[in-house]
Amino acid sequence: MMELTIRKAEEGDISELYNLMTQYIVGFYKKPEPNEADLKKLIQHLQEHPESGIQFVAEIEEEVVGFATLYFTFSTLQVKRAAILNDLFVSAGARGQKAGEQLFAKCLAYIRENDFAYMTWETAKDNDVAQSLYNKMGGMQTDWMVYEIE
Repeated sequence: MMELTIRKAEEGDISELYNLMTQYIVGFYKKPEPNEADLKKLIQHLQEHPESGIQFVAEIEEEVVGFATLYFTFSTLQVKRAAILNDLFVSAGARGQKAGEQLFAKCLAYIRENDFAYMTWETAKDNDVAQSLYNKMGGMQTDWMVYEIE
C-alpha cells in the first residue's frame, strides 16, 4: 500500500483542490461546473481566514487525492464553537485506501483538540457508502430534521 498523508491544505494545493472540488461538485453531485475563479477564491479564503474554516487534504505520493472541509459556527446551547463537515471527498482512483477514514479522523481530532462543541454533517439518504463510513467512525444520526430553502 502506498503511503497516505493527511495534512492541512496549503496555498500550493489550490489547483489540485480546485480539480478535486470540481470532480466532487460536477461528477459526484451532478451540479453545474462552478466558476473557476469563484471556487479558487473560496479555497483561498479558507487559507487566509482560518477563523471561518479549514481544509485538509489526503496525499499519496505527493498527489492530492482527497479533501475535507470544515466550516466553523457556534453552538449557543453549549456556548462553544462548532464545526460543520461540509465536504469529504476522495477521487475514484484513490478509494479503498482508507483516505476517507483518515480525513474524517483528522477532522474529528481537530475539533477535539480545539475544544469545539461538536462536528455535524449531512449526507444524502441514498449515499450508503458515506453512511457506512460515518457509522464505522462512530457518527450517530440525530433526531433533528434538516430544512433548506433557496
